[in-house]
Amino acid sequence: MSGSVVEKARQVRSGTLSARLLVEQAFENMASSSEINAFISYDRDKALADARRIDRLVASGGNAGRLAGVPLAIKDNIDVEGFWTTAGTPGIDYMASKSAPIVSRLTSEGAIVIGKTNMHELAFGVTSNNAAFGAVRNPADLTRIPGGSSGGTAAAIASGIVLGGLGTDTAGSVRVPAALTGVAGFRPSTALINMRGIVPSVPTFDVAGPMATNVGDVAYLNSIMTHQPMPAPRDLRGVRLGLVKDYMLNLSPHVSRAVSDAFARIEQAGVTFVEVDISPISSASFEVGFSVGFYEMKSAMTAYLSQAQPNTTLQDMVAKIASKDVKDSYVNSVLGDGAPSETTYREAIARIDEIRRNYLRLFEDHNLDALIFPTAPLEAPPIEGSDEALFLNGEYVPILQVFMRNVAATGVYGAPGISVPLKALEGDHLPVGLELDGRPEADLDLLGIALGVEAALVSA
Repeated sequence: MSGSVVEKARQVRSGTLSARLLVEQAFENMASSSEINAFISYDRDKALADARRIDRLVASGGNAGRLAGVPLAIKDNIDVEGFWTTAGTPGIDYMASKSAPIVSRLTSEGAIVIGKTNMHELAFGVTSNNAAFGAVRNPADLTRIPGGSSGGTAAAIASGIVLGGLGTDTAGSVRVPAALTGVAGFRPSTALINMRGIVPSVPTFDVAGPMATNVGDVAYLNSIMTHQPMPAPRDLRGVRLGLVKDYMLNLSPHVSRAVSDAFARIEQAGVTFVEVDISPISSASFEVGFSVGFYEMKSAMTAYLSQAQPNTTLQDMVAKIASKDVKDSYVNSVLGDGAPSETTYREAIARIDEIRRNYLRLFEDHNLDALIFPTAPLEAPPIEGSDEALFLNGEYVPILQVFMRNVAATGVYGAPGISVPLKALEGDHLPVGLELDGRPEADLDLLGIALGVEAALVSA
């Protein structure tokens, strides 16, 4: 499926394109791209029934909505009425009686959910190598990972099955797969998204975000999810972007070439780059993040299961985890001797306000509009052998460390971040993403800059 969410919805509303045709095309693309393994479940009959309803509404002159007839893919830790929710793990399996509020906002504007996407089990990982439902494959190279944990949604968009969808992001789970598959992925400010009806990971940092082929569609979906206006593209002349020098270290040659080319194009559009050192803030964020994360993975999931699936205990769920990397983390760091105490957790929570103040002070001290850096220091590695570690510039490094390095702290800041896809350079076929991070709750400002950056990259 080619084109944009905005364009397809406009065509359906005008009657020049039928919603039924869009849905049929999505399922045809799903069948022809089945090797990607992007979906855990789908419902063709329900989607076609929704499409026929939209087409009847258009024919009668009714308001079919801002997303009229547009097929979307939803990560399988987000409730969608009439679909099973699994969070990619055998121990969670319930039929959602109602949709999460963010999904309801999209479907109330005419969007059609065609299915629930595969993911890293329990959203805890960066590969989407799921031992329960099978590994998701990167459409750019089927032997490679799409990133995680929202790998299924990213792959469904990158392969053209759909033009948009939803993921969740605790420590990079929307932005990393967006970068590795060549789509746009937005992590909104944590405070702006209603997270009811979503299986929790770490509620202090969790947020759901839109993914699409381009920044404009991401901004459009976000405006509907948050009831905010569409941002205007920012004229980049005079914009000051903080170039995070810590995140420019130890890049693969492929990523280094791509971002250097992008920086040159953006600079030509009038941006001023200001080199900044964020290491004291990001280091403190990682210290806090793991203590908060492992504690809340226990407390939040226990509470969630008691409501959504009351006959399942946390121990029952953990016993059924299929992916070794995820099970080891739960057994050792969530339930085991390595789990943080309540005192450690409360001390970590108490540090977050200071970290966020220091993050804002960085913007003020350098008069910055946003930060800019590569979303990931490495392009998508092969699926085989990538569960725990990989080679980066000749060094064998834990995979979580590689792909969380540049993006995880954004969640601690509560800030918005977006991965913008870069054009492939001659001889390169693996996608690369460029990240922009903004001030907490200044999402429209960040999206406006991202629209300007995307335009500069496309036109240059």
